[in-house]
This record gives sequence, structure tokens and C-alpha cells, in this order.
Amino acid sequence: MKIVILFLWAWLCTTFAYSQNTLNAYIKDAETQEPLIGATVVLLNTNLGASSDGQGRIIINGIPNGTFTFRFSHVGYTEINQVFSFPLTNSEPITVLLHSTGEELETVEITSTRSSRTIQDIPTRVEFIAGEELEEKANMKPGDIRMILSESTGIQTQQTSATSANASIRIQGLDGRYTQILKDGFPLYSGYAGGLGLLQTPPLDLKQVEIVKGSSSTLYGGGAIAGLVNLISKTPQQKPELRFLLNGTTAGGLDVNGFYGQKWQKVGVTVFAARNSNFAYDPSHSDLSAIPQFKRYTFNPRIFWYPSTKTNLNFGINTVFENRLGGDIHYIKGERNNNHSYYEENKTKRSSTQLAFNHQLNSASKINFKNSISYFNRDLQIPEYSFNGKQVNTFSEATYAYSREKSDWVAGLNLWTENFRESKADSFTLRNYKQTTIGAFVQNTWKVENWLHLETGLRSDYVVDYGFAWLPRISALFKIKPNFTSRLGGGFGYKAPTIFTEETERLQYRGILPLNPKNNQLERSYGTNLDFTYRTSFAQEAISFNVNHLFFYTFLDHPLALQSLGNNTYILQNRPGHLDTKGTETNFKIGYKDFNMFLGYTFTHTIIHEGKRKTINPLTPKHRINAVLMYEAEDKWKIGLESYYFSKQKLTDGTTGKSYVISGIMAEKLFQKFSLYLNFENFLDVRQTRFDSIYTGSITNPTFRDIYAPLDGFVVNGGVKLNLF
Repeated sequence: MKIVILFLWAWLCTTFAYSQNTLNAYIKDAETQEPLIGATVVLLNTNLGASSDGQGRIIINGIPNGTFTFRFSHVGYTEINQVFSFPLTNSEPITVLLHSTGEELETVEITSTRSSRTIQDIPTRVEFIAGEELEEKANMKPGDIRMILSESTGIQTQQTSATSANASIRIQGLDGRYTQILKDGFPLYSGYAGGLGLLQTPPLDLKQVEIVKGSSSTLYGGGAIAGLVNLISKTPQQKPELRFLLNGTTAGGLDVNGFYGQKWQKVGVTVFAARNSNFAYDPSHSDLSAIPQFKRYTFNPRIFWYPSTKTNLNFGINTVFENRLGGDIHYIKGERNNNHSYYEENKTKRSSTQLAFNHQLNSASKINFKNSISYFNRDLQIPEYSFNGKQVNTFSEATYAYSREKSDWVAGLNLWTENFRESKADSFTLRNYKQTTIGAFVQNTWKVENWLHLETGLRSDYVVDYGFAWLPRISALFKIKPNFTSRLGGGFGYKAPTIFTEETERLQYRGILPLNPKNNQLERSYGTNLDFTYRTSFAQEAISFNVNHLFFYTFLDHPLALQSLGNNTYILQNRPGHLDTKGTETNFKIGYKDFNMFLGYTFTHTIIHEGKRKTINPLTPKHRINAVLMYEAEDKWKIGLESYYFSKQKLTDGTTGKSYVISGIMAEKLFQKFSLYLNFENFLDVRQTRFDSIYTGSITNPTFRDIYAPLDGFVVNGGVKLNLF
């Protein structure tokens, strides 16, 4: 009997083994017969699949007996489906030929990670906004980039002035000063220049926006504890580009933006110019401006020089001039008397230069040099008080990059200087300061196996008066299946103290004592992210489904906080404890024909620890849900419906704000050389002034509360976009 059982068991095992088959194939270009590296092969309606290696070869094991359909695809090639019956009659590798689409696809280059790898092979998690998505969000607010950032999962726009609409962004529950905003890799929006940075950056000349969440100080130095946002400008192409955008709003806004770019043999140029303005707008009839009166002029020319195929140099100038007046509507309109005397006026001048030089030493090595000088002058005035200061920043960086098939190396040196000088307006102590930082870093990206990519880095910064900061970092990409990947990363960060925070901005810097390196120290942090991405399709690929789930955690030691000394005097001190923020982000994308649905959920839990005392970090909604439904008929229509839910938020005065929902509808009709669009933003007219107060005291001497919900309410904007080339 035992012999019979053993025989049957051996027979079953043998039958099972023979029922597991292998697909062995080479993927090649149908015209050139060159192997296609990174082509994808998927057994439909299963998790089986693979990507081709350096020889264009794929091997898929574990295929049962039967007839199955495989999908072969590669970027720039027409995907095909082929049917195979297993077991195969021939054990030799199969050759599959893909035909080019004939279109010149623009290479998506991610610059923020300092790696030459494609976005699919970068271990660091990068969120990428470009193309149609960037244009659709720009339709809603063509005068600035708040809408582009605030509609992303895990990012919140925080308004810091009730009457002038100054704003910063928060990533994963951390204040705006912990996010570094870059323009083409240059840190132009730090310190005093950061308070109005989001409002003074129109999006028409942007090619893409790259967002790295979590500690990124190893990449770009101090200030990137919560993450970084890199705004990538358009570069000139052989085909000229001339675009204009005209936009008007029911709130009295007018935007006129223009962009031109073209590349010739050895020279290229881009020019961006804009005029943005708004009348003072008070939908609540509270006599206070929800949108201030302002006029802004922007002019950004850049010239590109290509002396050889190995060398290029570009130089650009960014200029912004703006006058912004908020406060009592009667005062703004010139009806000024004792009962209507409150105002907040901001006059700003911003100018900066950017120089970038790149030279290819050989097929594997190149050197880069960057330099920027930025000047920012802001004159802030309220009744009986003014704050005027000039900030001059410089940034220089030299890097050497070495790239091979399996590994990339980048090493560099940085020098930052920041010099702020306040104009004396009264007897209060001046808040002048200088800050100099010298940094060195090295980073390696290594393709260990097809399924494992590693990115490691180490930076050391020396901040004069505050000492050294050592910043190790590691990220890993796991390609578990062709349609299932995971990224795990973490690193250290730091932030050098300045008087420019969200808390001090809300006080217009009134009564803020200067910092003292003897009493203050670097804010230091560490953090980690873990995410999973799964992609699949249903109904013979008619329905696409993508999901990404992220876990995040950041620990911030001795965070800088504002302390009251009485008599309207304040000091910034490092807390004796720490702050930690943890949570999750979940994103779904479902596509069917011309329809796409995006669903997102953010859970954020941010706690301040001081000894045994724990408090919730103010202005941080624990729950946020976003939902967007888009219909796009190619070259004809774009129609979108969106809705965003914000849960209750703890406020700085100890009270709790109410939850709310914002909804909007956008439609755009496309023609060959132009398009017309109309956007109904916040059509439910949700305003904080509808369900909560925004100030205490009198209208002539208001004390403003936290702004956690919109103030402008329902606004319609529409316009025309011209694409003349």
C-alpha cells in the first residue's frame, strides 16, 4: 500500500511540474532589430509578467498548461497581444517585434533626485505633475501655483494673512518653513522671501512640478524636512512655442500671461511675462478683504548657449514687482475715516539671476556648476507699524556625475549665504542676521538586480554659528512584479533658525525679538516613507486601475516655537521636547475610455511632545479626502468635477475649527490654435465667514484668528489660451 501511495504522489508531482511552463522571448525593434530594454510583458488577467533586460530578453516562469494571451509593450511602440498555447512545441526563445509609433516622445527627466535614471527606476518616491494635468490645474488659478500644490494628496495650503492672502504650504502636517521650494534646483524662496512666494509664481512657463515628500535635506540641504517642491521651467525646443493666456474672474481678477521659446543651432531663448491684478473683494460684506487689491508684473527672460554637443550654458533673470493692499474695503476704495482705518499693505520687489553650466567630459562623466543671486525687498505696513527689510541670498554649487548602466555617482560642494537687513522704523531692536552654510554631499544610485534598486547618500553641512549637520539617507525600490512595486526610504534633516515662520507672519513680525545663536539651535529631524504601487486592468484592458498607498513618519527634535513674554513681545525658542507626525496617503486612479477618476485620502496625526504633555499641532486636519472626475475627448473637450473634504482642525487659540467640503467644476473646449475654459470654483460658496469668525475686537483694530477655510467663496473664472505655433 505504501508503494502505491508513493507512486501516486510521485506521479502527481511529476504531472504538476510538467504543467508549469516558461515563456522565453527576445523583444526587438521591428525595423532595426535592436533589443528593447525595459519592455513589459504581462499575462493578461494575472499577476505574471516581466521586464526585458539589457539584451531585450524576458523569462516568465510558472505558466500552467493552456492557451493564454500576453501583452507586449514599450514606450514609443505600439503594444501588441499574442496568444500562446502551453506547453510550447519549440523550446527555443521566441522573438517578438514591436513597431515604433513614429512619434517623438518627450523624455521625462526627473531632476530633483540628482539621478540620471528614469522615473520608473528611481528609488526615491517622486510625485510628478506635468502636461495636461499641469495645464488643467493652472486653468483654475493662472496667477499663482497654490492650486497646483494644494490639490495634491498630503499637501495643504495654509493662509497666513486674513486680509492679504499670504500663504505657505504644509506637507504631511509640518509647517511651511520645513518645505524647501526650488526653481530649477535653485533655492529662491527661503527666509523673508518665502511669505509671498506661492502667490508670485504664475505657472504658464513651467514644464513640470516635482514633489519629494519626507526628509530631503541630503539632496538639497537645510529646510527640506517635510519635503521639497522643484518648479521646472520650460526650455527652448527646435519647434518654436508662443502661448498667451487671458483670464478673468467674478472676484475682479485679471491675468495676462505670455510665453515664447525657441532653439536655433547654438542659441536658444525663453521669455515669460505676466501682469496679474485683482480688485479688493469682500463676499461676506464684513468690510474686510477676502482677496486684496493688487497689481503684479513678472518678467523672466532666459538665454541658452550650446557651443558644442557636450557643453551648454544658460542664464536667466527672474523679476517680480507687486503692490498688495488688503484690509478694510472702505479704506482700500479711498473712503477713509476713523471707522474705516485698518489696512495691510505689502510692496515687494523680487529679482534673481540663475546661471547653469554643464559639460560632458566623456560618455560616462559630466560636471555641472550653478549660481544664483537673489534680492528681495518687502515693505509691510499696518496702522501705526511698519516692517521693511531687504534680503540678499547667494547659492553656488559644483557637482561631478559619473553614470554607468548599473550605477550612478554624484558628488558636489555647495555654498549658501543669506543676509537680511531691516530698515529701522521705531525704537524696537533690529532683527538683522547673516547665515552662511557650506555643504558637501555624495550620492549613489545602484541597480543591484532587476528587482532591486538602491539610492544612498551622505551630506555634511556646516552652518556658521550653529555647527555641523550630518545627513545620511537611503532609499530602495522593489520591483516585486511588473505591475507591483514598493519604495522604502528614510533620512535625516535639519533647519537653521530664522525669524520668518507662519506664526511670526501672522503677527506681521510685530514685537518679535531677534534670534541669538547662543540661545537657539538647529532643528534636527529624521523620517521614513514606505509606499506600495499596484497597477492592473480589467475588461480586456478597457478599465485601468492604479493604487498607491504611503506610510510616513517624521520626528522633529527641539522645534522652534513662538513664546509670549507679555507686553506684546515675543521670542522664538526651541521647545524642550519634540514633534512627530505620522500618517498615510492613499491614491486611486481608475480609467475607462475618456473618463478618469482620482480618489485620495490623507490621514495625518501631528503631536507636540513637551515632557508628559502632548498637544495637537494646530491647523492640521486629521482627515482629508479628495475626489476628481475628468472627461477628456482628445483635442475636443475637457470637463472636470472635483470635491475636497477637510476634517476639523485644532486652532492656535485652543478652539476647534469646523469641517467643510469644497467643490468645483471646470470645462475647456479645445480648437486647433486656441482653447476656451470656464471654472466654477467652490460653487457651494463655502467660506469661513459663513460658519466662524475671522477676528476679534473692532473693525478698526482687529485681532485675527487662524484662517483654516476659504474666505473668497464661490468664484467663477474663465478665459482663452492661445497656442500660435
